[in-house]
Amino acid sequence: MLCPYCGTLEDKVIETRQNTSGTAIRRRRECLSCKYRFTSYEQIEEKKLMVIKKDGSREPFDIAKITRGLEKSLEKRPVSTETTEDMLQAIEDEAYMIGKNSREITAGEVGDLVLKHLFNVDKVAYVRFASVYRMFNNVNEFISEIENFTVKQGKKKEK
Repeated sequence: MLCPYCGTLEDKVIETRQNTSGTAIRRRRECLSCKYRFTSYEQIEEKKLMVIKKDGSREPFDIAKITRGLEKSLEKRPVSTETTEDMLQAIEDEAYMIGKNSREITAGEVGDLVLKHLFNVDKVAYVRFASVYRMFNNVNEFISEIENFTVKQGKKKEK
C-alpha cells in the first residue's frame, strides 16, 4: 500500500478489524520507512447505496460527505480520531443495513444516524451538526434542541 505521507510502498499491518455487517475490513498500517500510521479499507464492490434527497433526487451514498460534516461539528472538541473513525464505520454499517433490500436510504435517515452517534459522543458537536442538518433559523430552535437532549439524558439516567 502506498504511504500517503512519504510515498513508499513498504508497510506492515498493525490491526485488522471487520465491520459488523461483514462487508468491509479496516486495516491500520504503519509505513516501514517513515513510521506514519494510516488506515485502509477493503470492501466488496457492489451496487451503490443511493441516498434519496429531500427534493426527490438520488445520489450515491458518500461517506466522505459525512466525514466532512463530522469533522466540522467536532472541530476543537476533545474527541479522538479513533473515536471519529469508529463512529463513521458504525454510521456506514447502519446505513447499509437500513438500505439493504432496496439499496436506498433517505437523507433524513442518514442525518438521524449521524445525530444518534454524535449524541452519544459529544453534546456540543451534536448541537453543531443539528443546527446545520435541521437548518436552525433562530436562537429559540437551538434552545429547543438543547432542552430535547436534556430531557433524553434525564430519561437515560432514570433507567
